[in-house]
Amino acid sequence: MTRAALRAAKAMTAPEAKPEKRLETLMECHGMMQAARGPGSPLSFGEFRRALAGDLAVLLPDGVMPLDLAGTRVVDQDGQVTEDALDLDLEQEMLLRLLHKIGKAAAVVSDREFQSELDQETAFTLLRKHGEQAVYEAGRRDLIRWPAGPVHELVDLRLPPLVVDFYRDIPYDSAYRGWWFACPICRWPMRITVRNNAGTTVGVARCWYAPHAEMGASYLFGLPTDAGAPQLLPEPAPPRPGGREAVLYPYLGDVPTALPTEGHKALTRGIWRYTTIPGLPELALHDQLAARGLKVSLWPGLDAFDLLVEVRPKRGRKTSYKVDIKDYTSARTLADLIHAQEGDRGGADWLVLPDHHGRHVPLLSGVCAKYDMQVATASEFGEMICEKAGVSWA
Repeated sequence: MTRAALRAAKAMTAPEAKPEKRLETLMECHGMMQAARGPGSPLSFGEFRRALAGDLAVLLPDGVMPLDLAGTRVVDQDGQVTEDALDLDLEQEMLLRLLHKIGKAAAVVSDREFQSELDQETAFTLLRKHGEQAVYEAGRRDLIRWPAGPVHELVDLRLPPLVVDFYRDIPYDSAYRGWWFACPICRWPMRITVRNNAGTTVGVARCWYAPHAEMGASYLFGLPTDAGAPQLLPEPAPPRPGGREAVLYPYLGDVPTALPTEGHKALTRGIWRYTTIPGLPELALHDQLAARGLKVSLWPGLDAFDLLVEVRPKRGRKTSYKVDIKDYTSARTLADLIHAQEGDRGGADWLVLPDHHGRHVPLLSGVCAKYDMQVATASEFGEMICEKAGVSWA
């Protein structure tokens, strides 16, 4: 249902689409939605179109719990497909591909506009090709630290040539008249929209990853009257958290400046979303634990899992913690993925979530307990490990 809603929303919001093609796509997606809802829960074509601009949970048939779909919008106030809807689509695609591979396919996996999971698998295979841990770690770090930038700098990254091919031109919807802005947190091109604000037309630059935008990676800019570069003005950001969460909370730094699209490239969305984005808390947790004197290994065994943390307290024997860090918009999709894999494929005994997904911990704890895994947020895990090691976290 999410896939049908997203495809319909993209047809509605694509300015270049011909009216007859737009109607054809909407009717096809309406049919898919009707098939999913069943004869006992009819949905008129008009209701379907109106629902695309509202809460995604409205499209669910009666009696089906919305879970983490409640409050999710497919189209935002600017008439654009929302970041969360794009993430949900990618995550469901990844789950379907995995189910298909292991012979438990719930649906036929068709060709998709986003080949994100395939891009990620290909990139990881190429990084592992030489079987050298140092080469793999260096390449993975580069994909996290440099998801976009000048071509003359990207060619110097420690990446196999075929992986470099996953850097493409700056996306059209992340550019304004030949300029783009890097998110101050993840450094990928921010999304650009133009909206009416109190009778004035203004530009908006927001990170495609909604939690980053909510942390402050969201800006306004006046539309230049000439070919000059736009100047960003930050929107109000929430206060930084205190206590244990302050350790891993990112710093936004200075307001991003405009960069020319010419001569710059960015990773494909899938590699950015499912390598760069979860890689940021992976590196942050690794670096903070290492700075406190703990022995931490990144992606051991060519990425069997994300972190191996070894704690040797003053009294007692050494304990090792195998950690897998996941960043999914949908807790339900991640839970289904864990079920499909019957735990973690690499043997991790801890599932760690970024702090902003702390609300997912209760659901995932129940699922992971069946596979002898424990769940915590990154800050909870860091604090726990430091306490066991006898050092201070915050």
